Amino acid sequence: MDEKAIGVMDAQRTNGHDHNHVYEDESIDTKLNSEEFLESYGLNLPSVDQERIAAATQEILIAVGEDPQREGLQRTPERVARAYTELLSGYRTDPVKLINDAIFTVDYDDMVIVRDIEFHSLCEHHMLPFVGRAHVAYISSGKVIGLSKIPRIVDMFAHRLQVQERMTHQIAGFINEVLEPKGVAVVLEGVHMCSMMRGVKKHESSMTTSAMLGCFRDDPRTRAEFMAHISRPGAHAPF
Repeated sequence: MDEKAIGVMDAQRTNGHDHNHVYEDESIDTKLNSEEFLESYGLNLPSVDQERIAAATQEILIAVGEDPQREGLQRTPERVARAYTELLSGYRTDPVKLINDAIFTVDYDDMVIVRDIEFHSLCEHHMLPFVGRAHVAYISSGKVIGLSKIPRIVDMFAHRLQVQERMTHQIAGFINEVLEPKGVAVVLEGVHMCSMMRGVKKHESSMTTSAMLGCFRDDPRTRAEFMAHISRPGAHAPF
């Protein structure tokens, strides 16, 4: 069994039955498109102004004593602008296109876990990277989501200026609102360049954050089962 998908390996085949039809609920798209939802998850920001980023980058180069016209730096402002557009694309993800009707009805109420999802993000305090792995679980109340969508949800919240604590709760909250499951659990393990490259310069330190909703918060046995799955031998280090 693929260790990254425990529980439902094929959500369309449960108890010998074929449940491969899309969950028909128009309110899901309505919810995902609502201004309140988009604002609550930071998904309604305007397009990136690459010209302003390039101009600001040139000013930074001058401020640190560099010559923006020297050969190695001549195109750097434009490269930085394009890089930030990609690294901060999570603010501009269309949640309806992300889900893409990949929600299915199933007769299944056991735990689904997708673990060791690699992510990279930018710390909002210093705009330096932090990287790691996410472990996500939920217990269905009649709906499951395509397994490839969970890493995309993680990326949507990672590709922005973040703090790890908030990112953890955003992932859990989004899945909870989309699937309305019995419970959601998210654990993030990350290492932060702001503590490795500057300040305390502790290269071996890592940070773990968690968000537990529904039965994962209320039932210690459910929570313990999830933690046992992600802690068992074979789990990767966060970096």
